[in-house]
Amino acid sequence: MTLSAETLPPRLKWFSRFLGAEPGEVPALLLSFGFFFCVLCGYYIVRPIRDETGVAYGTGFLGYAFTIILVVMLAAVPLMGWLVANLPRRRIVPVVYGFFIVTLLGFWAIFFFRLSNVYVAGAFYIWVSVFSLFVVSLFWSFMTEVWETGQAKRLYGVVSVGGTCGALTGPLLVQALILRAGVANLLLVSAGFLVLSLVAYGALRRVVGDHGRTGGDEKPDGASVLAGAVNVWNSPYLFRIALWTLAGNFFGLFFTLEQARVFGLTLADQTERVEMLARVETGVSLLTMTFEIFVTGRLVQAIGVGRTISIGPLFAALALVALALAPGVATIATIMVIMRAMDYGLSGPAMRVLYTIVDPRDKYRAQNFNDTVVYRGGNAASTWLVNGVLNAAGAAAAPVLAVAIVPVALAWVWLSLGLGVRHDRLAKGAPKPPR
Repeated sequence: MTLSAETLPPRLKWFSRFLGAEPGEVPALLLSFGFFFCVLCGYYIVRPIRDETGVAYGTGFLGYAFTIILVVMLAAVPLMGWLVANLPRRRIVPVVYGFFIVTLLGFWAIFFFRLSNVYVAGAFYIWVSVFSLFVVSLFWSFMTEVWETGQAKRLYGVVSVGGTCGALTGPLLVQALILRAGVANLLLVSAGFLVLSLVAYGALRRVVGDHGRTGGDEKPDGASVLAGAVNVWNSPYLFRIALWTLAGNFFGLFFTLEQARVFGLTLADQTERVEMLARVETGVSLLTMTFEIFVTGRLVQAIGVGRTISIGPLFAALALVALALAPGVATIATIMVIMRAMDYGLSGPAMRVLYTIVDPRDKYRAQNFNDTVVYRGGNAASTWLVNGVLNAAGAAAAPVLAVAIVPVALAWVWLSLGLGVRHDRLAKGAPKPPR
């Protein structure tokens, strides 16, 4: 769509040039920035509380939680498709965000009156995981209505920084408020930011009008998950992307479980654990922003997508050795900050480049399949696998297991480099090698 070309005051014209925006785009761009800031700030306030639940109840609890999350996601994706098909576009975001605000207030009441138990904790863990997927997905879906393709290429970077700023502010608020307000009342702060996100949404609707892009009323492909599975299985290229996703899940979950185990043994108080997890989130956000602004784009252009996505796997191999040699809170916290920042700010954006050479229809289906079944299924399978090994050998065997899976991390590096070669070959239109 085309935004109104209203004139900004002269003193603000330099600001539009700084943002890379046309003068008439600035109001909508700032509202988009604020919208995403509020969404991720609200999420990153509750994320440390969710992660503390996993620490408090142990790694066995996480195995059941990730399995249930997979089932819930498989049921929720068609439900979201039904909502999109049957509600006017302008109501989808308020309805879904309103649902999460109401349920968040319900959890606040349970925590405030100390009615929580292991089942409530599990429900909260699952709820936050589903919440994070849908609020972010709906935000970007709405952005496709607000911005045309050319505008998106220029302005999505600014919008993304708004989300990263929110991801940084949320944990800082947790650290500042937890001792004064308590864990339960942080949920009210999160709900407040979700309300502010709806205010930004309404203001953005008024700025851009209600005549979004024509694709907004299309019904979702009901067979997209199944069709995505077929696409991934039949395409060696997409299949290797799925394998890369599974490998990333395995190592991410291994370090997450180690974080839960080490923090649980070392930090006995809930407030102390939430505060420590909030510090980890702060470090992740700061490092992610550094990658987004200064590193990722330049690195992909300089060394290519394959070498860029191999950096995370290579660090994983080094982190496994470090964890075996010096297990402890400082080691696992440092590893989690660097690994997750690489995932969000380096590997994630580079992996999205791999999909740019895929047919648009196959691209949507394959990404949908990888983001739901492969990603969440990998979480569940990895958790059960690691827990099964540690339960059989004893938790003290974690350093030995870390060393034992270093070759798997190196195989992940090899897979990354191979994906880069295949991407470059397909991008140049070279004949595909035999499967």
